[in-house]
Amino acid sequence: MFSLFRQRFWLPPRAHGDAEVDRTVSFLELFYDLVYVVVIARAAHTLAEHLNWEGVIEFAAVFALIWIAWLNGTLYYDLHGRPDLRTRAFVFLQMLLLALLAVFAADAGGEDGAAFAVVYALYMAVLGWFWYTVRRQDSEEYNTITFRYLAGMVLTVVVIGLSAFLEDDTRVMAWLIFVGAWLIASIVVGRTSFGGIEQSLAPSESMVERFGLFIIIVLGEVVVGAVTGMSDAERTALTIATGMLGLMIGFAFWWTYFDFVGRRLPKPQGSMLQWMYSHLPITFGIAAAGAAIVGLIEHAHDARTPTATAWIICGSVAVGLCAIVATMQSLEAWDRFPSLYRPVAVAIIGAAGVALVLGWLRPAPWLLAMALLATLMAVWIYATVQWLRLDDPEAALPGS
Repeated sequence: MFSLFRQRFWLPPRAHGDAEVDRTVSFLELFYDLVYVVVIARAAHTLAEHLNWEGVIEFAAVFALIWIAWLNGTLYYDLHGRPDLRTRAFVFLQMLLLALLAVFAADAGGEDGAAFAVVYALYMAVLGWFWYTVRRQDSEEYNTITFRYLAGMVLTVVVIGLSAFLEDDTRVMAWLIFVGAWLIASIVVGRTSFGGIEQSLAPSESMVERFGLFIIIVLGEVVVGAVTGMSDAERTALTIATGMLGLMIGFAFWWTYFDFVGRRLPKPQGSMLQWMYSHLPITFGIAAAGAAIVGLIEHAHDARTPTATAWIICGSVAVGLCAIVATMQSLEAWDRFPSLYRPVAVAIIGAAGVALVLGWLRPAPWLLAMALLATLMAVWIYATVQWLRLDDPEAALPGS
């Protein structure tokens, strides 16, 4: 009976190269991502209450760690998960740990930093065990890459775990240094060791969909920021107008991303890492902008936007736009439709520059929000004109 149970419900993870063709995102994955909504919301709420450079640095460190955890969990499920009881049990275990992580995320840069580090290290240890079970299923050709990956997971657990014993400010800086080293090491190792197995690790349509869903998660923070700001401030016409304009900045980000990046596969060779890692600054920029909208609404009646608020929201928009261009360059569509993507990329970079100028000028909050929205709308109008000039515009749409 036990043997029959294992054969039906407790299967080993899929090995590398055992791709599941035409896989769609499961309801379990959607539920898993929903927990990240709470984790990010808790961290973003703290930034909204501390719109200064110290708050941005703390949010950057915490958000990057959250994104790395999400990335590793997403890759595991997409590459190796199965629709069986074992996978469900492990994913729910991760969700329990993520819920606990959310409890400490709001003050991860302060008194709850040690607890956040311990829970995060435990989460990565569990995820590391999952990846070890994959290694046991793999053929010999994957031993090198899986060993390096597991070594990185163990190092993550050790470094983040030990950071629990540091002082608050030192801990945040240690997290930032770790994130930078993790990204650099991943890129270096990835470019030198993927080789013949890159095809098995290349993003599938389901993985592209998961990254798009994470964009939706952080866009939700823009909605939360606008609603929170309007709820907490005195509800005058100017306050409501500023909040609505801030919310539409999120709409414009959605438009830009999903018209030129969403639901599109990266190039078959050599662009997977660029595609994946460029999503970190995109999501960070959107989430930080959402938090800054709270401050924008709070000061809606000021003659000029406070310096920190202006730079944070405009800088976040600029970072997100530049990262979208980096993602565009990794797509198959970048080479298929150069007359569309290249001029649009230049326009997006120009919009990022305009955003920084607006941050320096610091006009009134409502005017700043309107100017940012107008800039993003101008990019979309220009992109639409370029799209209509194509010989076959429909061919440039996702899925064509």
